[in-house]
Amino acid sequence: MGIARQYGVTTKDLVTWNGLTDPNQIHVGQTLRVGPGSTPAATNGTVVQPIATTQPVDIQPVKPSGDAATAGGLKQEPRGGKQPYSDEAWALLSPRGATAPGSAAAVPAPATAPEPDKAPGNTAWLWPASGQVIGTFDEGTNKGVDIAGKLGDPVIASAGGKVVYSGSGLRGYGKLVIIKHDANYLTAYAHNQQLLVKEGDSVSKGQKIAELGSTDADRPKVHFEIRKQGRPVDPLKYLPAR
Repeated sequence: MGIARQYGVTTKDLVTWNGLTDPNQIHVGQTLRVGPGSTPAATNGTVVQPIATTQPVDIQPVKPSGDAATAGGLKQEPRGGKQPYSDEAWALLSPRGATAPGSAAAVPAPATAPEPDKAPGNTAWLWPASGQVIGTFDEGTNKGVDIAGKLGDPVIASAGGKVVYSGSGLRGYGKLVIIKHDANYLTAYAHNQQLLVKEGDSVSKGQKIAELGSTDADRPKVHFEIRKQGRPVDPLKYLPAR
C-alpha cells in the first residue's frame, strides 16, 4: 500500500487504526489516520487524501510504427504493387542474382576481357522467341532486345537455371520472369500474357516458361535481357546469329 510506505508505517497498522476491511478499497476524499489515536488529531493533524481510485485502468499495447516494425524483422515485400524501374528496384526483384550497378557489391568485368558468347555450361544461348527483332540494345533506353510475336506464342528459357522472380511488380515490364543461371548471369523475359513458372522452380534450357503477351507494352512482344553481375549486356552478342 503506497500510503503506508509514504508515511513510514505498516499496512497492518493503517488497517487497524482506520478499521479497514480491505486496504485496497479506499476512495478519494476518505480521511485516514496515519498514526495511533482515536481521531485524526492524534496524528498531529495529518489528514491523508488518497489519490488512488478503484476504477480499472485499460492498458493498451503500443503498436510499433512502420520503422519499428521493419527493425523488428517484419517482412516487407516490395512486390505488393508495381514500382517504377530503377537499378535498385531490379535488384530487389532478384536479390539472389542481381546487383545494382554502382553498388559496392557490383564487380564489373575487366575492360580487356572479351564478352563471352556462350551460355552457362559453355553451350549456346537460345532465342526466347522466334519472331522478328523490333528493338535493339541501348543501355540508356532499352536494356535488352524486343522480339515481335503473336499473343500466346511460346516464350522459352534461353538457358537452364532457377526462377528467382515471376510476377508483375516492376512497372514497364508487365508480367515478368527472371531466371538465374549461375553466379554471373540472369535472363529476363517481359510483357508475357501468362506465366508458366513460379519462383524457386528449376527450368531447363528450351523449356516453355511463359506465353508471349502485351502487358505494359504497345504490342505483343517479348522483351529479353541478359544481365551479367547485375549489369545489362547486349543480347545480340550472346545469341546465335539468325
